[in-house]
This record gives sequence, structure tokens and C-alpha cells, in this order.
Amino acid sequence: MSTATAQNPSKTADVGLTEGSRTAILAILDRALADEVVLSAKTRNFHWNVTGFHFSAMHKFFEEQYAALDEIVDETAERARALGGRSLGSLKEFLLRTRLTEAPARDHSEGEMVTALLADHTALIKSFRADVDECTRLGDAGTADFLTGLLKTHEKMAWMLRSFVN
Repeated sequence: MSTATAQNPSKTADVGLTEGSRTAILAILDRALADEVVLSAKTRNFHWNVTGFHFSAMHKFFEEQYAALDEIVDETAERARALGGRSLGSLKEFLLRTRLTEAPARDHSEGEMVTALLADHTALIKSFRADVDECTRLGDAGTADFLTGLLKTHEKMAWMLRSFVN
């Protein structure tokens, strides 16, 4: 059972979904939240540790990206709560559910940082496409729309990252 499922049935939001659909959708939101937290942490790590000729531009760029991701984290947690779920809240929970990997503890070149973040955004775009289809199949147009918005945001962030790749 998803961590995001309601702990108290009397507090479960009646949002017109079967309990099975709601549980499946909350599991999708758990994964999305975990992915967003891990990507935000990786982006913040790169912001703190970037070096090189383009330090100033990259430092500012990574800060803009993690700030946007932090907003997504909050919105994703709130979407689960709106469906009567409990949002994940520990690093262990996030790491158990994410589809991404953390950045290893070593120095990365600017290019490695951009490439790693671009790969993560691309992976999320592909995952969210499948998640949108699943939410639609489960009858939750609201979460499908929410995830479509995330997908579009990640497409734009990926485009920005690709602009740094020669």
C-alpha cells in the first residue's frame, strides 16, 4: 500500500475515485514527489559545487532550476494531500521510490553536471507521459492534468539544459 494512502478513512477525500484507483494514483504521486526531491537535491548540489570558466552563469542557472523544482515538490505533495493521501516526508522514503539516482560524491565538470541533469529531466518526461496515461485510465483527469503540467515544465527545463550542450 502506498505511503500516500489515507491513514484515517473518515478523513479520506471523496473525489469520485474508487479506493483502488485512488491508491494507485497516490503511488504515482509518491514516485513523482520522490523524483522531484532527488532532482532538486542534485541540482542544488551542482549549484553549490560548480566550478570553471562559466561558474557565475552556471551557479545562477542551477539556482533558478532548483527553485523551480522546489515549487514542484510542494505542489506534488499538496496534490497527494488533496486526494486524501499522506505525502512522503523522509529522505529514506524518497530514495526508496525515486526513479532517479543521486550524484556521486566527487567533483563534476560543468558538462557532466548539465549532462546528468538533462538525463534526469528526460527520464522524468518519459515517466510522466506513462503516468499521465495511467491516471487517465484510472479516471483521474485532475492528476493527469497536473502531471501534464509537470511534463511541460521538465520539457522546458531540458531544453534550457540542452542549450549548454555543444
